[in-house]
Amino acid sequence: MAPAGAKKSILERLDAGEVVIGDGGFVFALEKRGYVKAGPWTPEAAAEHPEAVRQLHREFLRAGSNVMQTFTFYASDDKLENRGHTQRFTGQQINEAACDLAREVADEGDALVAGGVSQTPSYLSCKSEDDVKATFKKQIDVFVQKNVDFLIAEYFEHVEEAEWAVQVLKTTGKPVAATLCIGPEGDLNGVSPGDCAVRLVKAGAQIVGVNCHFDPATCVKTVKLMKEGVEKAGLKAHYMSQPLAYHTPDCNRQGFIDLQEFPFSLEPRILTRWDMQKYARDAYDVGIRYIGGCCGFEPYHIRALAEELAPERGFLPAGSEKHGTWGSGLEMHTKPWVRARARRDYWEKLKPASGRPFCPSMSTPDGWGVTKGHADLMQQKEATSDEQLKALFEKANKSH
Repeated sequence: MAPAGAKKSILERLDAGEVVIGDGGFVFALEKRGYVKAGPWTPEAAAEHPEAVRQLHREFLRAGSNVMQTFTFYASDDKLENRGHTQRFTGQQINEAACDLAREVADEGDALVAGGVSQTPSYLSCKSEDDVKATFKKQIDVFVQKNVDFLIAEYFEHVEEAEWAVQVLKTTGKPVAATLCIGPEGDLNGVSPGDCAVRLVKAGAQIVGVNCHFDPATCVKTVKLMKEGVEKAGLKAHYMSQPLAYHTPDCNRQGFIDLQEFPFSLEPRILTRWDMQKYARDAYDVGIRYIGGCCGFEPYHIRALAEELAPERGFLPAGSEKHGTWGSGLEMHTKPWVRARARRDYWEKLKPASGRPFCPSMSTPDGWGVTKGHADLMQQKEATSDEQLKALFEKANKSH
Protein backbone atom coordinates (compact mmCIF):
# COMPACT_ATOMS: atom_id res chain seq x y z
CA MET A 1 0.00 0.00 0.00
CA ALA A 2 1.05 3.60 -0.51
CA PRO A 3 2.46 5.47 2.51
CA ALA A 4 0.12 7.90 4.29
CA GLY A 5 -0.28 11.03 2.18
CA ALA A 6 1.14 9.39 -0.94
CA LYS A 7 -0.88 8.95 -4.10
CA LYS A 8 -2.21 5.50 -4.83
CA SER A 9 -0.50 3.81 -7.77
CA ILE A 10 -2.28 3.02 -11.01
CA LEU A 11 -2.61 -0.66 -10.07
CA GLU A 12 -3.82 0.11 -6.55
CA ARG A 13 -6.57 2.27 -8.04
CA LEU A 14 -7.60 -0.30 -10.62
CA ASP A 15 -7.33 -3.24 -8.21
CA ALA A 16 -9.75 -1.37 -5.92
CA GLY A 17 -12.23 -1.01 -8.79
CA GLU A 18 -11.75 2.75 -9.09
CA VAL A 19 -12.39 4.59 -12.34
CA VAL A 20 -9.25 6.18 -13.78
CA ILE A 21 -9.90 9.03 -16.21
CA GLY A 22 -7.20 9.48 -18.82
CA ASP A 23 -6.35 12.67 -20.63
CA GLY A 24 -6.92 13.65 -24.26
CA GLY A 25 -5.24 14.05 -27.62
CA PHE A 26 -2.22 16.30 -27.17
CA VAL A 27 -0.92 15.94 -30.72
CA PHE A 28 -4.15 17.05 -32.40
CA ALA A 29 -5.00 19.64 -29.74
CA LEU A 30 -1.59 21.30 -29.99
CA GLU A 31 -1.60 21.12 -33.80
CA LYS A 32 -4.83 23.13 -33.78
CA ARG A 33 -3.23 25.60 -31.38
CA GLY A 34 -0.18 26.06 -33.62
CA TYR A 35 2.45 24.09 -31.68
CA VAL A 36 2.61 20.75 -33.55
CA LYS A 37 3.20 20.14 -37.25
CA ALA A 38 0.76 17.82 -38.99
CA GLY A 39 2.61 15.14 -40.93
CA PRO A 40 5.50 14.29 -38.62
CA TRP A 41 3.21 14.74 -35.56
CA THR A 42 6.26 14.98 -33.30
CA PRO A 43 6.19 16.47 -29.77
CA GLU A 44 9.05 18.99 -29.81
CA ALA A 45 6.62 21.52 -28.30
CA ALA A 46 7.48 20.04 -24.90
CA ALA A 47 10.91 21.68 -25.28
CA GLU A 48 10.05 24.53 -27.68
CA HIS A 49 6.86 25.80 -26.06
CA PRO A 50 6.58 24.29 -22.59
CA GLU A 51 3.97 26.86 -21.56
CA ALA A 52 1.54 25.46 -24.17
CA VAL A 53 2.03 21.87 -23.07
CA ARG A 54 1.78 22.82 -19.39
CA GLN A 55 -1.48 24.69 -19.96
CA LEU A 56 -3.06 21.77 -21.80
CA HIS A 57 -2.05 19.41 -18.98
CA ARG A 58 -3.72 21.80 -16.51
CA GLU A 59 -6.91 21.93 -18.55
CA PHE A 60 -7.15 18.14 -18.62
CA LEU A 61 -6.42 17.97 -14.89
CA ARG A 62 -9.19 20.48 -14.20
CA ALA A 63 -11.51 18.46 -16.44
CA GLY A 64 -10.99 15.37 -14.29
CA SER A 65 -7.97 13.49 -15.63
CA ASN A 66 -6.19 11.18 -13.18
CA VAL A 67 -3.26 10.66 -15.54
CA MET A 68 -0.88 13.17 -17.05
CA GLN A 69 0.62 11.31 -19.97
CA THR A 70 4.00 12.68 -21.00
CA PHE A 71 3.89 14.46 -24.35
CA THR A 72 6.34 11.99 -25.87
CA PHE A 73 4.31 10.55 -28.75
CA TYR A 74 6.62 9.78 -31.69
CA ALA A 75 9.64 11.10 -29.74
CA SER A 76 12.01 8.33 -30.86
CA ASP A 77 15.05 9.55 -32.76
CA ASP A 78 14.21 7.50 -35.85
CA LYS A 79 10.87 9.30 -36.08
CA LEU A 80 12.30 12.74 -35.30
CA GLU A 81 14.69 12.39 -38.24
CA ASN A 82 12.20 10.82 -40.67
CA ARG A 83 11.16 12.21 -44.07
CA GLY A 84 13.40 15.27 -43.97
CA HIS A 85 12.06 16.47 -40.64
CA THR A 86 14.87 18.47 -38.99
CA GLN A 87 14.95 18.96 -35.23
CA ARG A 88 16.44 21.53 -32.90
CA PHE A 89 16.02 19.12 -29.99
CA THR A 90 16.99 15.51 -29.47
CA GLY A 91 14.56 12.86 -28.41
CA GLN A 92 16.15 12.85 -24.97
CA GLN A 93 15.68 16.61 -24.53
CA ILE A 94 12.04 16.39 -25.60
CA ASN A 95 11.31 13.44 -23.33
CA GLU A 96 13.02 15.05 -20.33
CA ALA A 97 11.05 18.27 -20.79
CA ALA A 98 7.80 16.33 -21.24
CA CYS A 99 8.37 14.37 -18.02
CA ASP A 100 9.05 17.54 -16.04
CA LEU A 101 5.90 19.25 -17.33
CA ALA A 102 3.68 16.24 -16.65
CA ARG A 103 5.07 15.86 -13.12
CA GLU A 104 4.66 19.56 -12.35
CA VAL A 105 0.97 19.50 -13.23
CA ALA A 106 0.25 16.03 -11.80
CA ASP A 107 1.51 17.28 -8.45
CA GLU A 108 -1.13 20.03 -8.57
CA GLY A 109 -3.81 17.34 -8.15
CA ASP A 110 -4.41 13.64 -7.59
CA ALA A 111 -2.87 12.60 -10.89
CA LEU A 112 -0.17 10.14 -11.91
CA VAL A 113 2.50 10.54 -14.59
CA ALA A 114 2.62 7.99 -17.42
CA GLY A 115 5.58 7.81 -19.78
CA GLY A 116 4.62 6.68 -23.26
CA VAL A 117 6.32 5.08 -26.26
CA SER A 118 4.70 4.43 -29.63
CA GLN A 119 5.28 2.60 -32.91
CA THR A 120 8.52 3.27 -34.76
CA PRO A 121 9.60 3.84 -38.37
CA SER A 122 12.29 1.22 -37.67
CA TYR A 123 9.65 -1.50 -37.33
CA LEU A 124 7.81 -0.44 -40.50
CA SER A 125 11.13 -0.58 -42.35
CA CYS A 126 11.70 -4.16 -41.15
CA LYS A 127 14.60 -3.42 -38.85
CA SER A 128 15.56 -6.20 -36.45
CA GLU A 129 13.93 -6.86 -33.08
CA ASP A 130 17.15 -5.71 -31.39
CA ASP A 131 17.15 -2.42 -33.35
CA VAL A 132 13.51 -1.69 -32.50
CA LYS A 133 14.00 -2.57 -28.84
CA ALA A 134 17.06 -0.32 -28.69
CA THR A 135 14.85 2.56 -29.83
CA PHE A 136 12.43 1.89 -26.96
CA LYS A 137 15.29 1.43 -24.47
CA LYS A 138 16.66 4.87 -25.27
CA GLN A 139 13.30 6.42 -24.43
CA ILE A 140 12.63 4.51 -21.23
CA ASP A 141 16.02 5.48 -19.81
CA VAL A 142 14.60 9.01 -19.50
CA PHE A 143 11.37 7.75 -17.91
CA VAL A 144 13.35 5.83 -15.29
CA GLN A 145 15.57 8.82 -14.60
CA LYS A 146 12.51 11.04 -14.17
CA ASN A 147 10.70 8.36 -12.11
CA VAL A 148 7.36 8.36 -13.90
CA ASP A 149 4.62 6.42 -12.12
CA PHE A 150 3.86 3.92 -14.87
CA LEU A 151 4.49 3.28 -18.56
CA ILE A 152 2.27 3.03 -21.62
CA ALA A 153 3.08 1.34 -24.93
CA GLU A 154 0.49 2.98 -27.18
CA TYR A 155 -0.48 3.34 -30.81
CA PHE A 156 0.74 0.06 -32.23
CA GLU A 157 -0.74 -1.34 -35.45
CA HIS A 158 1.14 -4.64 -35.16
CA VAL A 159 0.93 -6.67 -31.96
CA GLU A 160 4.44 -7.99 -32.50
CA GLU A 161 5.97 -4.52 -32.13
CA ALA A 162 3.77 -3.86 -29.11
CA GLU A 163 5.05 -7.07 -27.50
CA TRP A 164 8.62 -5.91 -28.03
CA ALA A 165 7.78 -2.56 -26.45
CA VAL A 166 6.14 -4.21 -23.42
CA GLN A 167 9.13 -6.48 -22.93
CA VAL A 168 11.43 -3.46 -22.81
CA LEU A 169 9.11 -1.44 -20.55
CA LYS A 170 8.83 -4.37 -18.12
CA THR A 171 12.56 -4.22 -17.41
CA THR A 172 11.96 -1.03 -15.40
CA GLY A 173 9.82 -2.78 -12.79
CA LYS A 174 7.09 -0.16 -13.26
CA PRO A 175 3.46 -1.01 -14.11
CA VAL A 176 2.92 -1.33 -17.86
CA ALA A 177 -0.16 -0.60 -19.98
CA ALA A 178 -0.34 -1.49 -23.67
CA THR A 179 -2.84 -0.17 -26.22
CA LEU A 180 -3.14 -1.07 -29.87
CA CYS A 181 -4.71 1.20 -32.51
CA ILE A 182 -6.91 -1.58 -33.83
CA GLY A 183 -10.60 -2.27 -34.35
CA PRO A 184 -12.66 -5.45 -34.13
CA GLU A 185 -10.86 -6.91 -37.20
CA GLY A 186 -7.60 -7.00 -35.27
CA ASP A 187 -4.10 -5.78 -36.09
CA LEU A 188 -2.81 -5.16 -39.61
CA ASN A 189 -1.63 -8.76 -39.87
CA GLY A 190 -5.08 -10.06 -38.96
CA VAL A 191 -4.36 -11.10 -35.37
CA SER A 192 -7.70 -10.92 -33.54
CA PRO A 193 -8.27 -8.50 -30.63
CA GLY A 194 -8.55 -11.41 -28.20
CA ASP A 195 -5.29 -12.97 -29.35
CA CYS A 196 -3.58 -9.57 -29.34
CA ALA A 197 -4.61 -9.02 -25.73
CA VAL A 198 -3.43 -12.46 -24.65
CA ARG A 199 -0.03 -11.86 -26.25
CA LEU A 200 0.31 -8.47 -24.53
CA VAL A 201 -0.60 -9.90 -21.12
CA LYS A 202 1.87 -12.75 -21.58
CA ALA A 203 4.52 -10.19 -22.55
CA GLY A 204 3.96 -8.53 -19.17
CA ALA A 205 1.31 -5.82 -19.57
CA GLN A 206 -1.01 -5.47 -16.58
CA ILE A 207 -3.37 -3.11 -18.43
CA VAL A 208 -4.42 -3.72 -22.04
CA GLY A 209 -6.74 -2.03 -24.48
CA VAL A 210 -6.92 0.25 -27.49
CA ASN A 211 -6.25 3.86 -28.38
CA CYS A 212 -6.72 6.12 -31.40
CA HIS A 213 -7.76 5.19 -34.99
CA PHE A 214 -11.43 4.49 -34.14
CA ASP A 215 -14.42 6.10 -32.43
CA PRO A 216 -15.56 5.26 -28.88
CA ALA A 217 -18.23 2.77 -29.94
CA THR A 218 -15.75 0.79 -32.03
CA CYS A 219 -13.08 0.92 -29.33
CA VAL A 220 -15.43 -0.29 -26.59
CA LYS A 221 -16.45 -3.19 -28.84
CA THR A 222 -12.79 -4.01 -29.48
CA VAL A 223 -11.78 -3.92 -25.82
CA LYS A 224 -14.72 -6.17 -25.00
CA LEU A 225 -13.31 -8.70 -27.47
CA MET A 226 -9.88 -8.34 -25.86
CA LYS A 227 -11.37 -8.93 -22.42
CA GLU A 228 -13.16 -12.05 -23.62
CA GLY A 229 -9.93 -13.39 -25.09
CA VAL A 230 -7.94 -12.79 -21.91
CA GLU A 231 -10.59 -14.42 -19.74
CA LYS A 232 -10.90 -17.42 -22.08
CA ALA A 233 -7.13 -17.91 -21.78
CA GLY A 234 -7.43 -17.96 -17.98
CA LEU A 235 -5.43 -14.75 -17.60
CA LYS A 236 -6.15 -11.52 -15.75
CA ALA A 237 -5.72 -7.88 -16.72
CA HIS A 238 -7.18 -4.42 -16.34
CA TYR A 239 -8.67 -2.75 -19.40
CA MET A 240 -8.38 0.72 -20.91
CA SER A 241 -9.85 2.64 -23.80
CA GLN A 242 -8.59 5.91 -25.30
CA PRO A 243 -10.48 6.37 -28.59
CA LEU A 244 -10.79 9.18 -31.09
CA ALA A 245 -13.26 12.00 -30.55
CA TYR A 246 -14.49 11.45 -34.11
CA HIS A 247 -17.31 9.27 -35.42
CA THR A 248 -15.74 6.60 -37.66
CA PRO A 249 -18.44 4.09 -38.70
CA ASP A 250 -17.06 4.08 -42.25
CA CYS A 251 -13.45 3.21 -41.37
CA ASN A 252 -11.67 0.11 -42.60
CA ARG A 253 -9.09 -1.89 -40.64
CA GLN A 254 -6.51 0.92 -40.59
CA GLY A 255 -8.87 3.45 -39.08
CA PHE A 256 -9.27 7.17 -39.54
CA ILE A 257 -5.99 7.83 -41.32
CA ASP A 258 -7.61 6.18 -44.36
CA LEU A 259 -10.56 8.58 -44.29
CA GLN A 260 -10.38 11.21 -47.02
CA GLU A 261 -10.98 13.91 -44.39
CA PHE A 262 -7.84 13.00 -42.39
CA PRO A 263 -6.41 15.12 -40.87
CA PHE A 264 -7.66 18.59 -41.80
CA SER A 265 -11.40 18.15 -42.38
CA LEU A 266 -12.47 15.91 -39.51
CA GLU A 267 -14.38 18.57 -37.57
CA PRO A 268 -17.87 17.51 -38.79
CA ARG A 269 -17.25 14.12 -37.16
CA ILE A 270 -16.52 15.41 -33.63
CA LEU A 271 -18.50 13.78 -30.82
CA THR A 272 -20.56 16.07 -28.61
CA ARG A 273 -20.13 16.08 -24.84
CA TRP A 274 -23.34 14.06 -24.64
CA ASP A 275 -21.91 11.44 -26.99
CA MET A 276 -18.96 11.29 -24.61
CA GLN A 277 -21.18 10.63 -21.63
CA LYS A 278 -22.67 7.67 -23.47
CA TYR A 279 -19.16 6.42 -24.25
CA ALA A 280 -18.15 6.64 -20.59
CA ARG A 281 -21.20 4.66 -19.50
CA ASP A 282 -20.80 2.03 -22.24
CA ALA A 283 -17.12 1.57 -21.40
CA TYR A 284 -17.85 1.23 -17.69
CA ASP A 285 -20.63 -1.28 -18.33
CA VAL A 286 -18.32 -3.67 -20.23
CA GLY A 287 -15.71 -3.59 -17.46
CA ILE A 288 -13.30 -0.92 -18.67
CA ARG A 289 -11.99 1.13 -15.75
CA TYR A 290 -9.24 3.22 -17.39
CA ILE A 291 -11.29 5.50 -19.62
CA GLY A 292 -9.72 8.36 -21.55
CA GLY A 293 -9.28 9.75 -25.03
CA CYS A 294 -6.90 10.29 -27.93
CA CYS A 295 -6.94 12.46 -31.07
CA GLY A 296 -9.70 15.05 -31.12
CA PHE A 297 -10.39 14.86 -27.38
CA GLU A 298 -10.44 18.30 -25.80
CA PRO A 299 -10.77 19.01 -22.05
CA TYR A 300 -14.55 19.39 -22.24
CA HIS A 301 -14.76 15.84 -23.59
CA ILE A 302 -12.79 14.53 -20.62
CA ARG A 303 -15.02 16.56 -18.29
CA ALA A 304 -18.02 14.77 -19.82
CA LEU A 305 -16.47 11.40 -18.95
CA ALA A 306 -15.83 12.53 -15.39
CA GLU A 307 -19.36 13.91 -15.03
CA GLU A 308 -21.00 10.75 -16.31
CA LEU A 309 -18.99 8.62 -13.90
CA ALA A 310 -19.26 11.01 -10.95
CA PRO A 311 -21.63 8.64 -9.10
CA GLU A 312 -19.02 5.88 -9.26
CA ARG A 313 -16.12 8.20 -8.47
CA GLY A 314 -17.93 10.10 -5.72
CA PHE A 315 -17.09 13.59 -6.95
CA LEU A 316 -17.22 15.99 -9.87
CA PRO A 317 -14.13 17.54 -11.49
CA ALA A 318 -13.16 21.14 -10.79
CA GLY A 319 -14.20 22.07 -14.33
CA SER A 320 -17.81 21.24 -13.51
CA GLU A 321 -17.97 24.47 -11.52
CA LYS A 322 -18.57 26.10 -14.92
CA HIS A 323 -20.85 23.45 -16.39
CA GLY A 324 -24.36 22.57 -15.28
CA THR A 325 -25.27 18.90 -15.40
CA TRP A 326 -27.09 18.07 -18.65
CA GLY A 327 -27.25 21.73 -19.64
CA SER A 328 -28.79 22.98 -16.41
CA GLY A 329 -26.79 26.20 -16.66
CA LEU A 330 -29.09 27.22 -19.50
CA GLU A 331 -31.75 27.94 -16.88
CA MET A 332 -30.02 31.33 -16.58
CA HIS A 333 -30.18 32.12 -20.31
CA THR A 334 -32.00 35.29 -21.40
CA LYS A 335 -34.03 33.57 -24.16
CA PRO A 336 -36.92 31.36 -23.03
CA TRP A 337 -36.55 28.84 -25.88
CA VAL A 338 -32.93 28.29 -24.81
CA ARG A 339 -33.98 27.96 -21.17
CA ALA A 340 -36.31 25.21 -22.39
CA ARG A 341 -33.21 23.21 -23.38
CA ALA A 342 -32.01 22.94 -19.78
CA ARG A 343 -32.92 19.27 -19.50
CA ARG A 344 -31.38 15.87 -20.07
CA ASP A 345 -33.98 14.47 -22.44
CA TYR A 346 -33.42 17.38 -24.87
CA TRP A 347 -29.68 16.81 -25.25
CA GLU A 348 -29.82 13.04 -25.00
CA LYS A 349 -32.33 12.75 -27.86
CA LEU A 350 -30.97 15.53 -30.11
CA LYS A 351 -29.74 14.51 -33.57
CA PRO A 352 -27.22 17.29 -34.37
CA ALA A 353 -27.33 18.76 -37.86
CA SER A 354 -24.09 19.32 -39.76
CA GLY A 355 -25.21 22.43 -41.63
CA ARG A 356 -23.53 21.00 -44.75
CA PRO A 357 -26.32 20.33 -47.28
CA PHE A 358 -24.10 18.89 -50.04
CA CYS A 359 -21.92 16.63 -47.90
CA PRO A 360 -22.31 12.83 -47.66
CA SER A 361 -22.87 11.25 -44.26
CA MET A 362 -20.14 8.68 -44.93
CA SER A 363 -16.73 8.73 -46.59
CA THR A 364 -14.94 6.21 -48.78
CA PRO A 365 -11.66 5.24 -47.08
CA ASP A 366 -8.38 5.12 -49.00
CA GLY A 367 -7.64 1.42 -48.53
CA TRP A 368 -4.33 0.80 -50.29
CA GLY A 369 -3.78 -2.44 -48.37
CA VAL A 370 -0.12 -1.90 -47.50
CA THR A 371 1.57 -2.62 -44.21
CA LYS A 372 4.98 -3.52 -42.77
CA GLY A 373 7.38 -4.73 -45.45
CA HIS A 374 5.72 -3.01 -48.42
CA ALA A 375 8.06 -0.79 -50.45
CA ASP A 376 5.78 2.24 -50.00
CA LEU A 377 6.25 2.03 -46.22
CA MET A 378 10.05 1.99 -46.17
CA GLN A 379 11.01 5.08 -44.20
CA GLN A 380 13.89 7.45 -44.98
CA LYS A 381 15.75 10.37 -43.43
CA GLU A 382 15.62 12.35 -46.67
CA ALA A 383 12.59 14.49 -47.49
CA THR A 384 9.94 12.96 -49.73
CA SER A 385 11.00 13.79 -53.29
CA ASP A 386 8.84 15.34 -56.00
CA GLU A 387 9.09 12.08 -57.95
CA GLN A 388 7.84 10.09 -54.96
CA LEU A 389 4.97 12.53 -54.43
CA LYS A 390 4.00 12.39 -58.12
CA ALA A 391 3.73 8.61 -57.95
CA LEU A 392 1.56 8.85 -54.82
CA PHE A 393 -0.69 11.50 -56.35
CA GLU A 394 -1.22 9.31 -59.43
CA LYS A 395 -1.99 6.27 -57.30
CA ALA A 396 -4.46 8.28 -55.21
CA ASN A 397 -6.24 9.58 -58.31
CA LYS A 398 -6.62 6.05 -59.67
CA SER A 399 -7.97 4.76 -56.35
CA HIS A 400 -10.73 7.40 -56.38
